[in-house]
Amino acid sequence: MLQIAVVAAYDAAMSRIGAFADDDVTAFAVRSPDLGTALANFSHAVYTKGRLPLRVRELARIVIADANECMVCQNTRDSEGAAAGIDEEFYDHAAEWRTWEGYSPAERIAAEFAFRFATDHTALRDDDDFWARAGEHFDHDLMTDLALSCAMWLGMGRLLRTLDIGQTCKITL
Repeated sequence: MLQIAVVAAYDAAMSRIGAFADDDVTAFAVRSPDLGTALANFSHAVYTKGRLPLRVRELARIVIADANECMVCQNTRDSEGAAAGIDEEFYDHAAEWRTWEGYSPAERIAAEFAFRFATDHTALRDDDDFWARAGEHFDHDLMTDLALSCAMWLGMGRLLRTLDIGQTCKITL
């Protein structure tokens, strides 16, 4: 019984790779300066160089966040969201991407890609019906942006969640 209490106290007090503030999602990166810098540059590029419409990007991102169970990612919001018609209801219905009336067909395709990328990537790769449907809404360049963005979100979200880093952080992009 004592061992369980010690583990619980450890989990609440620090990440799996050292002591960082509960709301700090970047301090760990200095443990690997070159890779940490590259990851930061990749993340920056996803948010500043990506060509996806904001609503498409945000729905795909939040679907990945939910799959990862990453609180940092689930709490992140884009400061430009309101201008694009993104409110809390938009995020609240992410798990209902198949059926909620507030999403467009292109947003649903992005959500489906993100969900399947995170949960069953090989079946996604082999689903010719999906790729035909996706081609109705996204050209090859936008699909590349979506795939690269999902790769960053999936990897970074799992890193933060697995290492228990910054899980109380709320980020505004």
